[in-house]
Amino acid sequence: MDFPKNFIRAGREYCTLEKYVPAPLFRHTFGIEEKPLKSAVLRITGLGFYELHINGCDITKGFLAPYRSNLDHYVYYDDYEVKDKLIGGKNVIAVILGNGFQNALGGYVWDFDKAAWRGAPQFAFLLELEFEDGEKKTITSGGDTKTASSPIIFDDTHFGEYYDARLELPGWDTPSFGDGDWRFAEPAPVPRGEARLCAVEPIVLREKFSPIGVSPYKEGYIYEFPVNAAGFCRLRIKNTRPGQKITLVHFESMIDGEPDLKGIRFEVERDRYQEDIYYCAGREYEEHIPRFTYHGFKFVYVTGIDENQATPDLLEFEVISSDIKQIGEFSCDDAVANAVQKITLRADISNFHYFPTDCPQREKNGWTGDASLSAEQLLMNFSAENSFREWMRNIYKAINEKGQLPGIVPTSGWGYHWGNGPAWDSVLVNIPYYTYLYRGDSSILEELAVPLMRYLTYLYSQLDKNDLAEIGLGDYLQPSLWADDYETPLIVTCSIYTADIAAKAAFIYDVLGLNEHKQYAEALAHRVRNAVRRNLIDLEKMSVRCGTQTAQAMAIYYGMFDEKEKAGAARELVRLVNEAGGHFKTGILGGRAIYRALAENGYADLAYNMIVRKDYPSYGNWIERGATTLWEQFWEDDHIMTGSKNHHMWGDVSAWFYTYPGGIRINPTGRDVSNVNIAPVFLEKLNRVTASHKLPLGRVEVNWNRTGETIDLRVAVPQTVHGSIILPAGYAFENGKTKTPLESGEYRLVGKR
Repeated sequence: MDFPKNFIRAGREYCTLEKYVPAPLFRHTFGIEEKPLKSAVLRITGLGFYELHINGCDITKGFLAPYRSNLDHYVYYDDYEVKDKLIGGKNVIAVILGNGFQNALGGYVWDFDKAAWRGAPQFAFLLELEFEDGEKKTITSGGDTKTASSPIIFDDTHFGEYYDARLELPGWDTPSFGDGDWRFAEPAPVPRGEARLCAVEPIVLREKFSPIGVSPYKEGYIYEFPVNAAGFCRLRIKNTRPGQKITLVHFESMIDGEPDLKGIRFEVERDRYQEDIYYCAGREYEEHIPRFTYHGFKFVYVTGIDENQATPDLLEFEVISSDIKQIGEFSCDDAVANAVQKITLRADISNFHYFPTDCPQREKNGWTGDASLSAEQLLMNFSAENSFREWMRNIYKAINEKGQLPGIVPTSGWGYHWGNGPAWDSVLVNIPYYTYLYRGDSSILEELAVPLMRYLTYLYSQLDKNDLAEIGLGDYLQPSLWADDYETPLIVTCSIYTADIAAKAAFIYDVLGLNEHKQYAEALAHRVRNAVRRNLIDLEKMSVRCGTQTAQAMAIYYGMFDEKEKAGAARELVRLVNEAGGHFKTGILGGRAIYRALAENGYADLAYNMIVRKDYPSYGNWIERGATTLWEQFWEDDHIMTGSKNHHMWGDVSAWFYTYPGGIRINPTGRDVSNVNIAPVFLEKLNRVTASHKLPLGRVEVNWNRTGETIDLRVAVPQTVHGSIILPAGYAFENGKTKTPLESGEYRLVGKR
């Protein structure tokens, strides 16, 4: 089936923040003979978002269809089997178009409004009919498609959506509707991007929340919901007046009885926030949800309603995200750890709309660094691999002629000169690397091979005279520091990430059997690692010379120390932690490494205490302060904090829970996804742990309970999985051994408390 190329639009005029242009409606009527249909496949593409109706029925696959992409790189389309929706006689294909990425207005920081493809929304479709008697018929969008304005008078993914119910056209999507006064659509240019079927999980409704409180505030009411999440409100209102204007401003938190808006503003110049507006038709009952936007929020400030309309059932929070399934679970007998796991999952879901985004309220951008830091925990918790593969294709397309990656994907050109660098660019290897480890499918590595070599060549060109690198962003967001006030020098984090990218590239090329590529990557990895050891590390003291937790933890975790040196390096890291009162003092780069570096070297209890302790800074402190998602920053004073309260980039602690107290070690050799070791760490503060993860071959489950000095360990694995159960120092099976072949069963362990 061909890609539909008969693109049409309502006109050339497009919406801006100064002049609103309503989302257009389209109708294409056609007749079908009254004889049996064998198949009817409708292929449709929308620039930006579309909503598809056939004969009065909304059949759109999900919200914000078809995808968000740089439209000079990829133009996505969807296929629908619509045989059961068609009837003999007159039929209609009806479409609403939102601005989406074709006309993104929220670009005053990220330059989306300067996109080369910017213009009025447009779309194309192709319907192929095949009858039982063998006859075939093709119907396409074109000059006989009609268009009119919709009640959606303004829409933008960032700013929100405005809807005027007085402009509704009942039955507009049905065959019997009279469209005599509608105008004909005009031809639109064929986009430059490569056509691609959107085969990733659609964005769907995941859960609903009712408000837990309604409070008068100034001219309106503040509705509070139980959690911070991403989606929109379903408005249900009674006894309205024609033209009654209801405004919903969505935000995350209250400070001193006032809405805290500083962390979710799109522009510095104008006070514009995530806002939906609804103009009532004047009916006894009206109900509405926005179509082409979503928000990140816990609170909604509602104005324009009467006191008798300010009921709890006025709003319902509908959470939307990609339909990735949860495949991992972790719990224990520590309520704080359970809460940290829970808020990580909610942050993941809040920030997964086709691909991982940094936050659902302010940016909604595909920040590469955030996703790189979260890649492993996302795969441990969710079936994200399909969506990961598709987003990686967009990342490959975004590599410029120099070999650089932008900091956000998709982008219209922003992010090559600021917002990137090896720590952020590491998404290029980390998502494919961990996807291969946890899913066992090497196809994602095969697609990476060529663009990865382009990037490695670029990295080589960025080394200084000492074979170190110092480009891009560093250890962002250390507690109580502004975002880019790095305590750890950029040359340290950047060089270590460069070595790690090259080392993972060598592994990837080895898996693919590309020996010359492997040698090139190995040479870069060795060159930079040796430079780090020579210039940045004191090998007598086993410490990175700058003396920060981030530097020490990253050097340990990313292999800058030899195996025999790690014990001394770990002791130095413990000294730095103790010097900070048992707290972490890292940004997001060190935060990915510090708990793992400690646990891998015998200090898992210290790492766990750093995570769950309740004083500042810690994850436990977030829980104490009411966090329902992971926050962007660790600030003790909410009055100072300017970041969002829904980011996923600090979420690797979830993978840490699975790996260490849970003991699930998948594919330890990197060559066999059916190879699993169970190697739990029996933390002093825990007496019960349950962890499970669904592998391609089935679910692995681990459960352990401590009674005194005895631990009962239960393991359940598919018969096709092999490996070992490995006990930590000080514990043994009843037969005295510390290692046994992996089999489902119950094991009695004896050891120290």
